Amino acid sequence: MKKQKSKKRFSFWIIPSAIFLFAGMLGLTSALWYINVFGNVGADAIVYTLFSEVGNAAPALIYNYIFSAVLSAIVITAAIVLFLFANYKKKITVSVGEHKKFSLFPFPKWLAGVISLVMSGLLLFYSTTVVGLNKYIKHLISSPIPFIQDEYASPKNVKVTFPEEKQNLIIIYLESMETTFLSEEYHGGSSANLIPELTRLAEENINFSNNETVGGFKALYGATWTVAAMMAMNSGLPLKLPLKYQNTDKDDDKANSYGADSFAPGATMLTDVLHKNGYYQSFMCGSNADFGNRRQLFTQHGVDRIYDISTAYDDGIVPDGYFVWWGMEDLYLFKYAKQELTKIAKQDKPFAFTMLTVDTHHVGGYRCRYCRYQYSEQYANVISCSSRQVNDFVNWIKKQDFYENTTIVITGDHPSMDNEYIKKNTTPNYDRRVYNCFINSRATTENTKNRLFSSLDMFPTILASLGCEIEGDRLGLGVNLFSNLPTLCEEYSYEELNDKLAAKSDFYDNVILQLSD
Repeated sequence: MKKQKSKKRFSFWIIPSAIFLFAGMLGLTSALWYINVFGNVGADAIVYTLFSEVGNAAPALIYNYIFSAVLSAIVITAAIVLFLFANYKKKITVSVGEHKKFSLFPFPKWLAGVISLVMSGLLLFYSTTVVGLNKYIKHLISSPIPFIQDEYASPKNVKVTFPEEKQNLIIIYLESMETTFLSEEYHGGSSANLIPELTRLAEENINFSNNETVGGFKALYGATWTVAAMMAMNSGLPLKLPLKYQNTDKDDDKANSYGADSFAPGATMLTDVLHKNGYYQSFMCGSNADFGNRRQLFTQHGVDRIYDISTAYDDGIVPDGYFVWWGMEDLYLFKYAKQELTKIAKQDKPFAFTMLTVDTHHVGGYRCRYCRYQYSEQYANVISCSSRQVNDFVNWIKKQDFYENTTIVITGDHPSMDNEYIKKNTTPNYDRRVYNCFINSRATTENTKNRLFSSLDMFPTILASLGCEIEGDRLGLGVNLFSNLPTLCEEYSYEELNDKLAAKSDFYDNVILQLSD
């Protein structure tokens, strides 16, 4: 009878203990994997990804997570469970009273179970602090502050006057392109200048800089991953996740206010303004446009046509079923862009064409057949290759008939998430900035150097580069950098501004996300 009871006690404790231990350990290995791979980009990026479309993510990244985080959690959990619950011949006991002995090791099954539960809780708690989830939750449940409402210049209330002859617009978002890849003479973080072509474009045109040479802008809260960065530059607002979610009857909708029918419906974006003023607009990427709800960001705010890997199959850019990296590499993306721009430019209306590169995505980037072996690390060679391809594409645009009436904006989306590369190749606490360049801008200014600004300021600045007059020179939370108005970054420290943007905002939830009942 005692033997049967012992077996029952063993099975009762080991199963829940193993489950809880694995949950805690997976939380820890996932958090450490995330920080090691992505860097400290904020818990909001994690939460957003969990509640958005992630189909067709790069297989290499998924495999990396499985082998690094999941398998590690399984192995470590198995080792701990074996240590806590295995039956050992040798026992360590301690006398309790005159006639009783207490087993210190192996642990009594109930004690091993308690240890497992406590350990799991501590692991999960530590995991949340590693990725900043505790701070994220604190902001969500804290009392709201009116900062965004007080500072927001609504495009619905600001008069934007376009020139009589409207300027075309081409925006090239460069995945993870930051000024860290410049050499030290440009205040970069690299021993060699990895992007000489982009450097020259910045020097010969307009580059808003945080220093006296080629520089860039800061990525603030809610703009540290691709779709958030594009929203910030299009709307002058961070991408903030709400505490409450919209109700929906659609089974295929994540219901997170950035889903199938509701990507920040109360925000008036750059694309909305251009649509209202008669622009034909398109967005092109080499991956699946649904990833991260990028399709929704653009189609719900005035964009007429989306090009991605699926349309590339239909249009014969790559063979049906072709898939590398995140879809197709940038050499095909630029080929596709040339083909479609030639068609778009023939329309009898101004156009705005936006594209997003992908080869320089972490981890390590994608080495295409154009890449050279200049540097010892693949990522450096991929970054260098991207600089050359962008320069070639710009040179092609300059030869087209539509170039005379076209402004080109080249900008990184956010700092690179290739954390290991950045740590290895820069000094600690290096001040990382995102690249920008305005070519053939109708607006000019002498006030381009030693500026403190962020992606939020790109919204009014891009419109100004088209020759638009903006009443008050502010849109969203951004300031027209061609004006002499101070930006929010110049009024507040980055730390203070990040805290204000992260804080709960009833205005953002009720007006921008339209979550009010």
